[in-house]
Amino acid sequence: MLISQLGERGLIERLRRRIRTDSSVLVGSGDDCAVLRFDRKNYQLFTCDMLVEGVDFTRGDNPYLVGRKAIAVQASDIASCGGIPKHCVVAVGAPPRTAVRVLDRLLEGMLEITKRFKINLVGGDFSRANKLVIDVAMLGVVEKKNLVLRNGAGIGDIILVTGSLGGSIKGKHLKFTPRVKEARSLVESFKINAMIDISDGLMADLSQILKRSKVGAKIYEERIPLSREAGGISDALFSGEDFELLFTASRSQAGRILKRFPGKIRAIGEIVGRKHGLRLIGKKLSEKRISPLGGFDHFR
Repeated sequence: MLISQLGERGLIERLRRRIRTDSSVLVGSGDDCAVLRFDRKNYQLFTCDMLVEGVDFTRGDNPYLVGRKAIAVQASDIASCGGIPKHCVVAVGAPPRTAVRVLDRLLEGMLEITKRFKINLVGGDFSRANKLVIDVAMLGVVEKKNLVLRNGAGIGDIILVTGSLGGSIKGKHLKFTPRVKEARSLVESFKINAMIDISDGLMADLSQILKRSKVGAKIYEERIPLSREAGGISDALFSGEDFELLFTASRSQAGRILKRFPGKIRAIGEIVGRKHGLRLIGKKLSEKRISPLGGFDHFR
């Protein structure tokens, strides 16, 4: 069997079944962050991600923005669990003929965003590679009462999203600001039931919430906030790299949230029974079942 036959999510599930952890791990693989025991009031969050030339950025992209993105992606994961990013390490693989100024600019981009979010860059590693590769591991903290995972969505919940979706490949994926501030405002003031950041696409990432929560969903096409760069509704549904927050809350909580963040957070659907799967409701109320296999997959 080839990795391409399994796909990214199939590969992850195959490996997850073989992993065993001890009692210090409350949540392991399967969410945006691992959740670890920390102290009486807080959990520690742990996440990592890799950026690869030709997959997540191109050789022609500004190295400053590539370095910035490498940190921002991790901070977005911490935010989607309701936490605060704190510490990170960075490993870089580069061809030997890479200009030193490229690595200087990578670091400058990293330092800009670590300073902005008060993240400590505490070390890392370098290695030879055929292409430029940047791997960041990050620690964060979240109050026990404010932790949000993917598995808490309930029937009747409203599905909400920050910002606008689609067209990220035209520049946003390198310049986005992780929604740490917004996530903290949400978990501190409202009861958020489930949350994820949109990295693989709205439908693919919503499918992760549905799978973990064992529910279904209806999404209303006319309510999806399209960015000016979006190439249409399909772009907003499947392209990914938006790094917006996708979350659910009860109907009463959602109403309060929409009043607090007018125009900045939109209600795009509702959680329904698992038997309904994931359905897109068109502008003329037509229903279309969406495959959870949509969205970006590294191996397909």
